[in-house]
Amino acid sequence: MIKALVDEIDVKAKLSGPQKSNKISTIYFGGGTPSLLSTDELRTLMNAIAENFEIEDNAEITFEANPENINPVNLDAWLAEGINRLSVGLQSFVDEDLQWMNRVHNARQGENALIEIKRAGFTNYSIDLIFGTPTLSNDNWRRNVEKVHAYEVPHIAAYALTVEPSTALQRMIETKKKEMVDPEKQADQFLMLMDWMETGGYEHYEISNFSKPGQRSRHNSNYWNGTPYIGIGPSAHSFNGTTRSWNVSNNAMYISLDKSLEPYGQETLTTTQRLNEYIMTSLRTSEGLSTQYVSEVFGKCYAEKLSHASIIYQQRFQIIHHDNKLILTKNGKLFADGIAAGIFF
Repeated sequence: MIKALVDEIDVKAKLSGPQKSNKISTIYFGGGTPSLLSTDELRTLMNAIAENFEIEDNAEITFEANPENINPVNLDAWLAEGINRLSVGLQSFVDEDLQWMNRVHNARQGENALIEIKRAGFTNYSIDLIFGTPTLSNDNWRRNVEKVHAYEVPHIAAYALTVEPSTALQRMIETKKKEMVDPEKQADQFLMLMDWMETGGYEHYEISNFSKPGQRSRHNSNYWNGTPYIGIGPSAHSFNGTTRSWNVSNNAMYISLDKSLEPYGQETLTTTQRLNEYIMTSLRTSEGLSTQYVSEVFGKCYAEKLSHASIIYQQRFQIIHHDNKLILTKNGKLFADGIAAGIFF
C-alpha cells in the first residue's frame, strides 16, 4: 500500500505542474486509521510529498489518531516527522456512551490522551464529540463540554449521531438491540452546545466546528472555501476548481492499478453545480453566503434570486441578511441542509 501511495503522489505532482507552483499549505492524514502507520511508513510518505511538492514553512499537517494509539512514543515520533496538528476520535468522556458506539477506548484513555498530547508539546489539536446518542443525558453532555473547557482543548468537531443505511448500527436498531436515536434530543443538545462553547470563548466558525481564536482547521476551511486539493489513496477525491475526480475504493484494486491511468471516476461541474456547492458550504460557515461574491462570479441575476429565496427563512428568523451576506442564526443552524436545499438552483 505504501508504494502505491508514493507512486500516486509522484504522478499527481507531475500532473499538477512544476514543483515551484505546487505549494502545499495543508496536509491531512485521515479517512482511516493513519495512527497505525509505523514511523518508517509515515516518514516514507512525508518524504514523497516533500520531494514532489514545496511544503510551506508554516504548513498545517494534521494526523488523525484514536485515543488508544496515543502514547509518548507515538507522539514524539509524529512530531519528529513533521506532524503539528492532531485530530483525535475521542467521541465522549462517558463510558456508557462509548460502549454504545462500540468504541475501543474508554473514558479514562480519552482523558489520558489529552494529557499526553499536551505533555508532548502539541498546541494545535482537535477532538471529535458525538451528541444525541440514546445513552447521553443532557447532564453528561454538559460534563463532556466541561471537560473540553477544563483541558483547554483548542478545537472540537461535534456531530449528531447519524444512522447510515445498511450499517451494523441500523440493523441493531431495527432488531431492537439498540435504542432509536431521538432527533429532538439531538437538536436540544446542539443548541446547548452552541451556548456552552460561546460562553467558553470558542468561535462557532462552521456548523460542526468550534475553535479558540486563531485555531481554526485551515485544511477543512480550504474545503469550505472551494480551494483545489489533491487526494491520495483508495476512495480519495481531488478537486481542481471545476473538475472532481476520485480513486477506486477497493484496496487491492487500488494497489494493482497503474497510477498514470485516468482516474477511476471524474465529473466536470456545471455552473449550477458549482453555485449550489458554494451555497451549501458557505451557509455552514460563520462568514455566511456572500451575495456580492455570487454576483461577481456567477452573475447579478443569481444573487438577486438568492436574496429573494432567502426571504422566507429571514421571516422564520433562520437567516440574517446583512452587509450582502446571508448568515444562519442559531435556530437556522438546526436546519442548515434543508435551508441550503431550499435556495438551490
